[in-house]
Amino acid sequence: MRIGLLTEGGYPYVSGEAGLWCDRLVRGLEHHEFDVYALSRSEREEDGGWVPLPPQVGRVRTAPLWETVDDGIVHGRRARRRFAECYGELATALCAAAPGDPARSSEARSSEARSSEARSSEARSSEGEPEGQSALEADRFASALYGLAELARDEGGLPTALRSETAVRALERACRAPGAHRSAREARVPDLLAVAARLERALRPLSLDWYEDDDLGSVDLCHAASGGTGALPGLLARHFCDVPLLVTEYGVRLRTHYLTEPDSSPAIRSLLAAFHGRLAAETYRRAAVITPGNTHTRRWQERCGADRAKLRTVHPGMDAAPFAEAGESPECADPQTLVWVGRVEPAKDLVSLLHAFAEVRRAEPGSRLRIVGAPFGPEGVAYLAHCKGLAAQLFPDEADGPHAVGRNPVSFEETGGPELPSRADAYASGALVVLSSVVEGFPTGLVEAMFCGRATVSTDVGAVVEAIGGTGLVVPPRNPRALAEACVALLRDPERRERLGAAARARALELFTVEQNITAFHGIYLEILSRAPVRRVVLDGAGEPLPFGVPAEAHVPGRWSDATARAAARGGPGAVRTGPGWATGGGPVRATTAVSAAEGASR
Repeated sequence: MRIGLLTEGGYPYVSGEAGLWCDRLVRGLEHHEFDVYALSRSEREEDGGWVPLPPQVGRVRTAPLWETVDDGIVHGRRARRRFAECYGELATALCAAAPGDPARSSEARSSEARSSEARSSEARSSEGEPEGQSALEADRFASALYGLAELARDEGGLPTALRSETAVRALERACRAPGAHRSAREARVPDLLAVAARLERALRPLSLDWYEDDDLGSVDLCHAASGGTGALPGLLARHFCDVPLLVTEYGVRLRTHYLTEPDSSPAIRSLLAAFHGRLAAETYRRAAVITPGNTHTRRWQERCGADRAKLRTVHPGMDAAPFAEAGESPECADPQTLVWVGRVEPAKDLVSLLHAFAEVRRAEPGSRLRIVGAPFGPEGVAYLAHCKGLAAQLFPDEADGPHAVGRNPVSFEETGGPELPSRADAYASGALVVLSSVVEGFPTGLVEAMFCGRATVSTDVGAVVEAIGGTGLVVPPRNPRALAEACVALLRDPERRERLGAAARARALELFTVEQNITAFHGIYLEILSRAPVRRVVLDGAGEPLPFGVPAEAHVPGRWSDATARAAARGGPGAVRTGPGWATGGGPVRATTAVSAAEGASR
């Protein structure tokens, strides 16, 4: 089976967010072939290079989302008119008020109702309708998106057009049109320029040359490692080449947008949220299977329109081996030490943890808190400095006697030193692991603590409850008193800590290992191909079908068609294609040249 793995800011880059689980997936499915199509988010990410790639990775194609692209393409009058129509439709879909919004006019609502009734029952049953948005706007967005993709394929790319004055004016007309929601009507010129620039980056995959028969068109299955822009090449491969699409999400792009755009104007936030919401709905509608990493993500996907029949929850796979020694010897932990391990940033709410520990310290004077982790970005550095200052204020250095050196019961440390060589050593140093976050997706650090057999006290955010089940204590976020009471209860009850730690380790080994993750995806691959068999035929040197050239599960029963006709249909030797401009003129804008895994690793 040949898989096209689609990533954004992840595998195969060293600093990629989702790189680790992708690497484990590829290495675990060594009997399959993988072609990696990666979108990079920054120059720094590209300069970091790639992780070592296994032999089953045949080739890697990359394209940047961060740099300004000057394609040098000058569109003719007809192409400019097509672009204005398609982009105008896209902008109208983003500006349309949601059903039930009081900003919508009665005329717009009645027009939409008539259009919705006109849709055929066959289209409704085959494609479904995204929940919470009108079928009319969903179809309008999809039609505009694929119209822009076809234009990019015909003309060689759209980066310049997407940044043009035509695009900004189309956005402005859509925002001022009757029926636009209130936030869109309040958009000013700087807002429109910002939205147009962000849409150009998000739609940059439309201009790539990845959608030919010898690229994504030749794979058996596209597996998108994220939603949003990262899944857009999979949508286009399905549109142009009818390649089935699998979407895996451990975090929902729409939710991320809400959390990372606090300083933007309401108009910018509203229009970009509409884009991400419409794109997510279209991705879920076209995907053969959707695999959320947890129930929290699954709820967001359903809210964005995902069909429950397509959803398969697959928990992220983690390597339990580094934590085996700590998990098998829980008695080595300091019974008075609490441990926090993670990335230092405001979302982790270490301030509440410090205030909670002040109450723990009053109840258990011999207790100690170890905060283990490095700051993330400039904001994380400033936050770490603030937390250290707060710790010095809450806990003046204490000494055991008049001739002893005082020390603070709270320590800030990082792994990699002689005292804490690894994360497993950090978890093993304490009898109780604490998570104090106010925002959390899937709590990877919490699962690592479970592998180590440690009892946990966590805030009820994200997928925390789903991860720990009944093997730890959960308290409301931003509630230092509740956090302190839970910690004190476990510090005073070593037998309960031991029972919870053993149960946590058993649960983690059952649900969150690499093996269960790989097994689940292998079964899903076969399930998708059983419903969408591979039509690619492998030919020998004489142009005849090559027996056993594709896996048995992808075999389509029946007579082989004529080899010459089949080769022509798939762009083989002697094939002649007529019609679209991309077949006879210059091809679409090139991203990076396809390279082998060995070449990429040696860069």
